[in-house]
Amino acid sequence: MNPPILELQTVAHVYPDGSKGLHDCSLTLQRGRRYALLGANGAGKTTVLQHLNGLLRPTAGQLRIDGQAFDYSRAGLTALRSRVGLVFQNPDRQLFSALVEEDVSFGPLNLGLDADEVRARVAAALDAVGLRGHARRAVHQLSFGQKKRVCIAGVLAMQPDVLLLDEPMAGLDAPMQTELAALLDQLAARGVTVLLSTHDIDFAFRWADDIHVMAGGRCIASGPALALCAQADVLHAAGQRPPAALALHAELVDLGVLPAGPAPRSVDALLDTLRAQKHSGVITA
Repeated sequence: MNPPILELQTVAHVYPDGSKGLHDCSLTLQRGRRYALLGANGAGKTTVLQHLNGLLRPTAGQLRIDGQAFDYSRAGLTALRSRVGLVFQNPDRQLFSALVEEDVSFGPLNLGLDADEVRARVAAALDAVGLRGHARRAVHQLSFGQKKRVCIAGVLAMQPDVLLLDEPMAGLDAPMQTELAALLDQLAARGVTVLLSTHDIDFAFRWADDIHVMAGGRCIASGPALALCAQADVLHAAGQRPPAALALHAELVDLGVLPAGPAPRSVDALLDTLRAQKHSGVITA
């Protein structure tokens, strides 16, 4: 088996004021997987993302890339950030150019690419987030959701191997969340590793292949979404409830309404299962 594309090994981080961001935190990311970093506010999710992108350096422990200890030299950081893109929760922290296309082109230009390649990457990235028609718009005229998509386009233009997103669904309405999830699915299908932080267990259960659970600055559990979300003790330790779809499915199985088996990954999917059972005559009430 190939080594993880990124790995934190027993990482600790102490901030300058003495507060602890991470403690004995370990997790791995494999290529082409969809990961949710699940935890309450203050659990250490953002700190993890900033370590994986090299914005923070461990006080103890190690970041590894492709199985090798990471080199924090200027060249090492440049190489890491060309492969590992980070989208902040607040887009205003990440946008600094006047026009959309200028902001998206910043990263590729810094890679030293020629003008034609930069234009092609910018166009493709804006297409991916549905903003090709906004290339010449002023950034300050965009909505919050549009600004988030410009940030994602700026990272996509770097053609990263890993995409990290900090609470990407925050501030987005339901249709925009659906569009963003579809985009992330497309990227994962192309081999991009996607890790997003969230405190929404229903979304994590519905979307992710695997979940890393954070509590108190540590990753306390990792595993496939379906198996991990069935571990009530782990979820309780992280201040999380079971996913609604999982809890409802278990109740319906106990009542004899549905047969035992894997739970649907969302309430909508569970409702579809119930309708199918009723249509087939299994459910008559």
